[in-house]
Amino acid sequence: MFTIKKLVQKVGCGITPRMVRHYHKLGLLPQPARSSGNYRLYDEADVRRLQRIAALKQQGFQLSHIKQMLESRNGSPQGDSLLQRLEGQYQTVLQKLVQWRRTAIALEGLLGRDRSCQSHQEEALAQLQFLPRETETTDSLGDGFWHDWDAAVCNHPENFQEALQHLLPDLSQRPAIEIDILSHLVLASGDVSLAAFIRMSPDAVAAAREALSEGCKVIGDLAAVAAACDRTRLTHLGCDCLCAIDNPHVESASDAERAFWQAPCWQQRLRDLIDGNIWVVGYAPSVLLEICNLVETKSARPALIIGLPMGFGHAPAAKRRLMQLPIPYITSESHLGGGLLAAIALNRLAASLIEKPDCHCYLKSQ
Repeated sequence: MFTIKKLVQKVGCGITPRMVRHYHKLGLLPQPARSSGNYRLYDEADVRRLQRIAALKQQGFQLSHIKQMLESRNGSPQGDSLLQRLEGQYQTVLQKLVQWRRTAIALEGLLGRDRSCQSHQEEALAQLQFLPRETETTDSLGDGFWHDWDAAVCNHPENFQEALQHLLPDLSQRPAIEIDILSHLVLASGDVSLAAFIRMSPDAVAAAREALSEGCKVIGDLAAVAAACDRTRLTHLGCDCLCAIDNPHVESASDAERAFWQAPCWQQRLRDLIDGNIWVVGYAPSVLLEICNLVETKSARPALIIGLPMGFGHAPAAKRRLMQLPIPYITSESHLGGGLLAAIALNRLAASLIEKPDCHCYLKSQ
């Protein structure tokens, strides 16, 4: 048995004694035993339960959801009932996300302008004070309002990089090459929030530049991904671009999943090509999972994994496994990804090596 101070030390994850006491009030944690001096006492079961709470919270679950999940482990409520509640909560959250996304769209429309448009903004900004106080979405902004904001867009080409500076999160602590990759991913996806979900291992850029300099192979999971890779730059670097599932009729994520499981030849091809090469996975979660399996068994060592497969179940699981491996990677949290984004990440790494072969800015973060 140990005190609340020892409990939070064993659990870590930013848990504090105040949070533990709050979880007791909510029923997330059972009321603890007490010492003769009335101090709370805990055991290993409390540590495990608090670790589960912390892990679920880090995944974004609300405390009310976490309580339901923990209760379901003990048989109440039933699993089907819990799933129904979570589905209801998801729809509620989704509606809120739509509302917030509309707000973000409105703010992006106001802030995401280059300097050539700013000469028309002063008068338009003055109109904001006349909008209803409850204005939160683009639906509340009439055509007349946007007319003034849009007055200058026909006078010049858009400066995308300048516009992104107003919208991207603070990236000042990131190496210039990483900032370049993130900017291009945002422009390709049309979603500024993507920058917050991209994850790169500290050695990803260095590993990519070393492997590309040595003429490694670049392997896309599907033909569409391999086709999106910049073969001109890769040829300049002496790198071949291949396809893991080398079948032109496999064009979608679902086709790739079936082909990879049904035809053992593709799994063997993966094992033959994995060592020392850069993998660009943009569609098939099973390809990324198999790569993780081979790395975990220490039977393979790829140079870099760009793991951005699509999907809502297997893909997030594959990405989480990837981020636990001691190999260089670029990936994303959740389902975000796709073949185009995976190829763009590779293309920007190749471009940076050709354009700035002596750049060492990426070493500052290591």
